[in-house]
Parts: sequence; structure tokens; C-alpha cells
Amino acid sequence: MDKKTERLKIISEVNRVSAKCMRIIMYFMLVFFSFLLITGRYDHVLLTIMTLLCLLIAFIPILVVNVLKFDKSRLTKYIIIICTILITGILITQLSSYAYPIMLFPILVASLYYDRTFILSTSFLEILVVFISGVVKYKFPAVLIKKEAVDYEEIIIHFFIPAFLIILFMSFIAFFIVDRNAVMIDRNIDTALITIENEKGLCYAFSEISENKSKLTGEHIKRVAEYTKILGRASGFDEEYVDKLATAAMMHDIGKLMISDEILDKPTKLTEEEYQIMKSHVLYGEALLEKCPGEIMHLARIIAKEHHERWDGKGYLGMKGDEISYISRIVSVCDVFDALTAERMYKKGWSLEDTYNEIITNSGKQFDPKVVKLFIQNFDKFKEVREKIPDMKIY
Repeated sequence: MDKKTERLKIISEVNRVSAKCMRIIMYFMLVFFSFLLITGRYDHVLLTIMTLLCLLIAFIPILVVNVLKFDKSRLTKYIIIICTILITGILITQLSSYAYPIMLFPILVASLYYDRTFILSTSFLEILVVFISGVVKYKFPAVLIKKEAVDYEEIIIHFFIPAFLIILFMSFIAFFIVDRNAVMIDRNIDTALITIENEKGLCYAFSEISENKSKLTGEHIKRVAEYTKILGRASGFDEEYVDKLATAAMMHDIGKLMISDEILDKPTKLTEEEYQIMKSHVLYGEALLEKCPGEIMHLARIIAKEHHERWDGKGYLGMKGDEISYISRIVSVCDVFDALTAERMYKKGWSLEDTYNEIITNSGKQFDPKVVKLFIQNFDKFKEVREKIPDMKIY
């Protein structure tokens, strides 16, 4: 996560808001068309063509953002602004001063992107469109919905100059508002980035403590984080969320800090009483993270509590199926895969082939079948991580 990513997220959100604004414009156009049609003062054919053309142009951003899902594209904001300016040009050409309020719309939309250069570009394009509109009114009066004779001087004094002043004034205000908002947004982004880095630092610190306490777990925590990234990406999560999820996964056994060394490192099989104490580490983990702020800590709390739950409901807390959060179902597969392949004081590590077969066998029993399917598709990547991060015993 960085400033560039955060700015892209803001632009993506603004694109979606702008697309909603275009829907409002479409509704306005339909109402306005009905009103003009009722008055009977305008050419019905040209009025219908004008309305349909404006509706078509207004639909383009909706198509791009909501249907084609290009809300994260850098080009989308330019498509939106061009469409708003084209609609403005059509309306002021046909309705003159009655359409002056619509000239504010492109600049208002441009100001949402907190980019001063974008404001200036939008203003320049809108002035150009107003000039072209004046030329059309003077040269091609036959295309106007209201037939009226206009001369060159009238267009300059009563149409172009007022429109130019409106655009100039609105651009001046928007420029300074955007300048101020850009500073505030950058500060908020910086604060958010610092908060996330602090969360990550805390997770790494806790993970190191947990790893050192369990003297034979070696690089277990790091491998589980890498496995989680693999299944997170395969699940369709964006890279930022995958990174947060992997960091949170490192905390899955944080509750073991509350378990005594005698039980945690016992070389022989645990008694039933000891096993019950060991199982309680999931609740200890939840309690330790319950009041920790931040998205990563929230994810870590869920995973710490649920990573030993089974799809069939026979896990530590009896949760089953979709009652278990999807992220915990991911970490469950990753944790078991690494636990089986790792060597412990009380067992030898399983082969990759045996571990692979064990997880497949338990699909629909211990593990979510959907997650197991993703595991099968990405097994080669799991093997690469296992080879890349071998166990390192801590004495």
C-alpha cells in the first residue's frame, strides 16, 4: 500500500460517484424533455433528437464504470468529463441562457478529482465548446430547436461573454477549493499509511514473540503468510487486501502466548486435559486482539479465533460451513499444510505428496471444498514456498 495506490482508490470512487451523477442527468433530461414537449414552442423532431443524443452520451460513463467495470482506469475520468462537456455543448447550443446552469456541472465533476491541472483542462475544453456552440448558432440556425435569427454581435455579447465569465468564475473557485482539499487528502493518506505500517509492525512483533515461544515451529508463520497470499490472490482479492490478509494470518497462533511451555513444547502426546488447554489458545487469541484497532487487527482476530474450525462442524468451537469466515477457511488449509509438512519434536514431517492427498481427502470434511480446489490449482506455488522457506530450529 502506498500513496499512489490510495490516490487510485480515491479516483476509482470518484468515477463511481460521477457515474451516479450521470444517471441523475439522464433523469433530469427526461423530465426537461417532457416539459419542453408540453410547451409546444420547439421543433419536436429536433427536440427528440437532442434529448436522445444527450441520453446516449450520459449513458457512456455508466456503461464504462458500472457495466465494463473500468472504474479504476486512468482514462475513465477523461471519458466522464468529455461526456459532461458534450452534453453541456448540446444544451447551451439549443437553449442558450436557459442552459447556463448546466455549465457548472463539468467543473463540479472535475473538482471531485482534486487535480488542479484537470480543472484547468476542463475549463479550457468547456470554453472551446461554448465557442463552437456560438459558431453553430450563427452558421447553422436550421439545427436549432427554436427557430430564431441571430447575428454575430448578439452571439458575442449575449451568449459567449456571459458563458465565458461563468466558466471563468466557477473555475477560479474550484481551483482553490481543490488546492485546499488536495492538501487535506494527502494528509489523510499519510495518516492512513502510518497507521497500517504501525499495525504491520505490531503483527510482526507479536509473530516473532509467538515464533520464539514455540521453539520448533521455525518459519511456520512466514510460510503460512505466503500460502495465504497464494490463496488470497486465487480467490480474487486485490493486492492490498491480500497483503493485509497475509499479515493478519501471521497472528493465527498468537493465543499460544497464553499457553504454558510445558504443554506447548511437550514431546509426547497431550493428555485430554492438556489438549483442552491447548484448544483454548483460539479464544485467548481473540481476546488479545479484540480491542486492537485497525483492519489488519480485525482480520487477525477473526483468523486467530476460527482457524481451527472445520467445514463439517467438528472443530474447536463447533462452527461449520459458511458460519466460518472465508479468510479463516483459507488460513485453515495453509496452517494444516504447513503443520503436516513440518518436522516437530513429536513427529516427522509428511511428504508433500502425502500432505496434498490428505487435504484433498478432507475436502468437504475439514476444509471448504472451494478453498481445496484453489489449493489444487496452486499446489506448485505451495511447493515453491515450502522449498524457499525451510525450517530453522530455534534453541
